[in-house]
Amino acid sequence: MVHDEEESLYVDVPHSEPAVMSGPRVVVAVDGSAGSKAALRFGLEDAARRGVPVEAVIAYRVPELWADYNVIGSPELERLRDTLRSQHEDKVRAVVDEVSRGLAGPLPDAQARAAEGSPADVLIRESHGADLLVVGSRGHGGFHTMLLGSTSIQCVMHATCPVTVVHSTEARSHRLRLHRERQDEQPDERRDGVDSLSQTRPLR
Repeated sequence: MVHDEEESLYVDVPHSEPAVMSGPRVVVAVDGSAGSKAALRFGLEDAARRGVPVEAVIAYRVPELWADYNVIGSPELERLRDTLRSQHEDKVRAVVDEVSRGLAGPLPDAQARAAEGSPADVLIRESHGADLLVVGSRGHGGFHTMLLGSTSIQCVMHATCPVTVVHSTEARSHRLRLHRERQDEQPDERRDGVDSLSQTRPLR
């Protein structure tokens, strides 16, 4: 999954970005979380089978205070944007290198891409014409009891290519723990119900 930030801290300001990749490829959402690493592992292996490259994508937002640079038309804003984009692309490359080291066999070409916008919007836009979009079940943020994060749900609903949602070992362990906790609570609930019935049942 890609990182969801507080919307109030960021602002959308029109600007130019490198052209979106096109053609056959597997697009993977990367944010450094366990879920996104599992998604990247799946995406690299799937792309190798398909014989297509991987586009590892991270979304970022520009801090609201930077809008002042745009108002006065300062070229400093573009320099700051380039720096922010470069930092996020470096983060993606580091994750790609980390995940790739744990895989066997030939790997596909992988390109790191950072794009400005909300995670879901960026992924849907970047995946146009792709063979597959791969996202983690949850990235950073979100409600811990949800099976899918908001970004995953939006991608499944609105992406124009097939979408695979990958559950990490971390997410799977969490779901099992929740399931066990619910099971542990059920006997107490049934016992309480039986006790209640026994107290209200008339004697014969």
